[in-house]
Amino acid sequence: MLRTSPAAPPSPPGARRRWSVLAVCALSMFLVGVDTTIVNVGLPEIGHGLGVGTHGLEWVVDAYVVVLASLLIVSGALADRWGRRRVFRCGLLVFGLASLVCALAPSLGVLVAARAVQGIGASMLSPVALAIVVNAMPDPRERARAIGVWASVFGLSMAAGPVTGGALIAAFGWRSVFWINVPVIVVTLVLVAVFVPESRAARARRLDWPGQLLLTAVICLFVGVLIEGPRIGWASPAALVGYALVMAAAIGFVLVELRRDEPLMDLGLFRRPPFATAVLGATAVFVALNVSLLLNTLYLQHTRGWTPLATGAATLPMALGATLCAPWSGSLVGRLGPRRPLILAGGFMTAGGLCLTDLGQDTSVPLILFAYLLIGVGFGFANAPLTNTAVSGLPPSRAGVAGAITSTARQVGAAVGIAVAGGLVAGAGPADLAAASHPGWLLVAGCGVFLFVVARASQPTVVDAR
Repeated sequence: MLRTSPAAPPSPPGARRRWSVLAVCALSMFLVGVDTTIVNVGLPEIGHGLGVGTHGLEWVVDAYVVVLASLLIVSGALADRWGRRRVFRCGLLVFGLASLVCALAPSLGVLVAARAVQGIGASMLSPVALAIVVNAMPDPRERARAIGVWASVFGLSMAAGPVTGGALIAAFGWRSVFWINVPVIVVTLVLVAVFVPESRAARARRLDWPGQLLLTAVICLFVGVLIEGPRIGWASPAALVGYALVMAAAIGFVLVELRRDEPLMDLGLFRRPPFATAVLGATAVFVALNVSLLLNTLYLQHTRGWTPLATGAATLPMALGATLCAPWSGSLVGRLGPRRPLILAGGFMTAGGLCLTDLGQDTSVPLILFAYLLIGVGFGFANAPLTNTAVSGLPPSRAGVAGAITSTARQVGAAVGIAVAGGLVAGAGPADLAAASHPGWLLVAGCGVFLFVVARASQPTVVDAR
C-alpha cells in the first residue's frame, strides 16, 4: 500500500518577495493610520457642512477608532482560522465601501455610522498585516527590522494625516478625505493578489465571543463617558451610572478571560513587565499624538483663524520628525535593542509638551512649530521599539496576539486622546481655548515621561539571530 508523507509546511518566500509582502502590508497600515488622523483637521469644515458643533464631531473620529480598537484581536483570530490573506482582502473591501458612504453622507448620524463600519474594515487590516509580516520573516533580526519598518510606516501615517487632510480639503472639500481611499484600496487589492501568500495559524484559536462583547463594552463605555462627561456633568447620575457600567464590564471581562482555555486576550502576557509597559507605552504615545493633533486643529482654526490647509501645514514639522526618525528608530532597534530609542522618544516628547504648557493667543509660530517638531521626533522614535518590546522573546504563535494587543492599545490611546482633548476645550470660546488647552499639553509631556519607565523595563539587547 502506497504511503504518502505529510505535506511540508510552506517555506518562507524569498528575500525580495518577503520585502514586497512588507511593502503591501505597510501600504494598508498607512491607510488605516491616515484615516485615524486625517479627519482631525477637517472637523470644523465638516461641522459647517453638516451643521453640527464641536461636541458631536468628536464621534466622527472616535466612532472609527473605538470600533477599530474593539475588534482588532478577534479579527486577528478570524484571520488565523479562515486565512490571513482572505480576511485582509475582506477588510479592504469593507473599508473601501464604508469610505464611499462617508464621502456621500448627508448627515452627522450617517457619517458616524459609516465611520464605525470603516473601523470594522480597518480592524481586519492592522493585526492581520503584522501576522503576515511575522510569518514571512523567519529570521529574528530580519523580523525585527521588518517590524520596525511596519511600525514606523503606521506612525508616519498618523502624523501625515493632518497634512494630507488639509491639502485635500483646501482643493476639493472635506468629502475628499474619504474619496481618496477608493483608488488606494483598488491598488492595494491588486498588490495583495499578486504578492501576498495565503497563510493560517498551525492551530486556530477558538473564538471568544463573550470576551469580545465585554471588551467592546469596556472601550465604548469608557470613551463614551469621556466624551459626554463635559456635557452631562462628571458627577451627574448619568455619569455615575457610566462609571459603574465601565467597572462592571471590565471586571466581567477579566473574570471571563481568566476562566477560558483560549481567551480573546491572553492576560498572562501582562505578567511580563516588558510587555505590560510596552502596551501602556503604546497607549500613552497615541494619547499624546491625538491630544496634540486635536488641540492643534481647534487652536489654530478657532483661536487664530487659520485655514484647514494652513493648519495641516503646521503639522509638517511633526510629520517630518516622524518621517526622519521612524526608520532610524527601526534601525537602532535592530542593532542596539529598544532601550535607547525609547529614551530618545521620551525626551523629545516631554520637551515638546512642555513648550506649549503656557500657550496663549499670541504665542510665536516658530515656538509652536518647534514644539510640533519635538513631538513628531518623539513619536517617530517610539513606535518601533514599543512593537519590538511587545513581541520580542515570544514564539511566532504568540507574536500575533501580542501585536494585536499592542495595536488595540494604540487605538484606545487615540480614542482617549480625542475624548480628553475635546473635553478640555468643550465650551471654551476662541479667546479661552488656548488657556483651556494647558492641561492637555501637560498630559503630552507626562506621556513622554512615562516612556522612560518603558525604556527601563525593556530588554537592553536584541534577540540573537543564531
